[in-house]
Amino acid sequence: MNNIYDSHAHYNDEAFDEGREELVSSLPDKGICAVINCATDIASSHVSLELAGRYAFIKAACGVHPHEAAQADENYIEALRPLLLDKNCVAVGEIGLDYHYDFSPRDIQLRVFEEQIILANELGLPVIVHDREAHEDTLTLLKKHRPRGVVHCFSGSAESAREVTDIGMYIGLGGAVTFKNARRPLEVAAFVPADRLLIETDCPYMTPVPFRGQRNDSSYIPYTAEVLAQARNTTAEEILELTRRNANALFGTDF
Repeated sequence: MNNIYDSHAHYNDEAFDEGREELVSSLPDKGICAVINCATDIASSHVSLELAGRYAFIKAACGVHPHEAAQADENYIEALRPLLLDKNCVAVGEIGLDYHYDFSPRDIQLRVFEEQIILANELGLPVIVHDREAHEDTLTLLKKHRPRGVVHCFSGSAESAREVTDIGMYIGLGGAVTFKNARRPLEVAAFVPADRLLIETDCPYMTPVPFRGQRNDSSYIPYTAEVLAQARNTTAEEILELTRRNANALFGTDF
């Protein structure tokens, strides 16, 4: 296989500090044709762009994650704008809402999320959305502004997925579909329209079975693809080819 497009990764994460260059350099030999490396704040946006500048198969997403929203200073949009205009940046992300941890107050999360959606629409970029236990507020803002983009690591119901795809957005699925209690993710996997499905790792997190508990990386995507294929009555090869085409369409890439 040489058509694995990992639509959401964090190779800038400290979990990769040991052996990062060796691992990332090896990915094309393991069938990975492309990776979208997602930032969580302004500092990691710079690092994500540095990675994209070093590796031709990596593109960057730049943005402020809801966990970091409270730390974003009043000028963060103007700091973010030139990063989004970099030739190696293809999306605004990872942005969104997280009501599970609430590391930032919800009113600040909502403001920072909406400001970045507006900026993405202004610049013609897709958004990469984090939604954890905040489905209603996330959908409200997505329906209001109707950006292009993906709700990554989707954790909602098939009905919620329908609302997302009805406004033209994509659904990103990863290692969670392989977990023992993965009823809802598998229902979503079976439902998502073929032209709205993406595959991802969210590495170093969300490692698929049988490697759950270890550090995740893009080379484990075939295990996720196998489970998605079972849910959709197709083959892993077709899932990988389908999600490659979809990711290229969303991010404006040609891998």
